[in-house]
Amino acid sequence: MVPAIAEDKCTGCGRCLEVCPPRAITLEGGKARIEEEFCEECGFCAPACPEGAIEIPWPIYCSS
Repeated sequence: MVPAIAEDKCTGCGRCLEVCPPRAITLEGGKARIEEEFCEECGFCAPACPEGAIEIPWPIYCSS
């Protein structure tokens, strides 16, 4: 799943850029932006964000 960035929380520190293996994250207007076509969905960016601005929409599975 491609991570989602909460722009209101993002401070543009760039830590997510440092840990993104395919370099799919850029800074635009002082905020992080994920280039979905390059994202490998590794999830390294989310825990690297000190503001908690990146969330990965993991699917929820239900067992019946």
